[in-house]
Amino acid sequence: MARKRQDSDLTVTLASGRRAQAARDGSRITLLVDGTPQSEVDLDDPESLAFAYVRHMGHVLDLAFPEGRRITALHLGAGALTLPRFIEHRRPGSRQQVIELEQDLVEFVRAVAPLPQHASIRMRYGDARAQLDRLPRGLRGTVDALVVDVFSGAQTPGHVTTLEFFEALREFLQPEGVLLVNIADGHDLRFARGEIATIREAIGPALLIADPAVFKGRRFGNIVAAASPAGLDLPGLARLVASGFPPASVHDDVRAERWLGGAAPVRDADATDSPLPGDVFGDRS
Repeated sequence: MARKRQDSDLTVTLASGRRAQAARDGSRITLLVDGTPQSEVDLDDPESLAFAYVRHMGHVLDLAFPEGRRITALHLGAGALTLPRFIEHRRPGSRQQVIELEQDLVEFVRAVAPLPQHASIRMRYGDARAQLDRLPRGLRGTVDALVVDVFSGAQTPGHVTTLEFFEALREFLQPEGVLLVNIADGHDLRFARGEIATIREAIGPALLIADPAVFKGRRFGNIVAAASPAGLDLPGLARLVASGFPPASVHDDVRAERWLGGAAPVRDADATDSPLPGDVFGDRS
């Protein structure tokens, strides 16, 4: 296997040369890559979601589908497999598939934070977009929840932000399925506005969730876009995200359209990777 074990297997050097670490705090394990926290999971309480954007995704899933109902989920990007664990705990027996580029990262995560023994979580390895054509044909039109949380280092590759990509994803969603996308941006928010315009064009009406300071471009952070071909009406979502830390706000589709300011969908020919925090605000160290 293309990885080097260090520090009692709590740190590994991946085939990519990046360094992954699992930092333990009781039952909580934080996954860090090159020193940057990427994901966190509580092995004793998979419903405890530490990262705000992941918690926001969890709220959407809770409100979009009846409590306890099994769902079919497709995840692009693995991290510490936090959302797949959350779904399995809240909705036992759900069918889930996860696509992740770095197999050795997933193997490390599963070694230090094993998945539930009987969970139906199938792993696939490779580029998220390229692997879509390798998914079972029977999955098309059946996915209830499709989660896109793809990063290479600190950036989302441009080829998984485009109209062509999201049109391909739509083929997997059932008519009332929900797409959840994690978008990182700041300042003029040009990247986020372009990707959200793309999602609305390819999938349908969208809700946006973020810290108000992120919406205003005052700091770099995460915006969760939730979209569905059928539209989303999630009473209680605004209250849930406002009561968390940090407090967040929700833009419904009408407000989202105004916030976009006329941004156009992004096509493959024009795609760029997401910005780094330093590229957005400059080096203030």
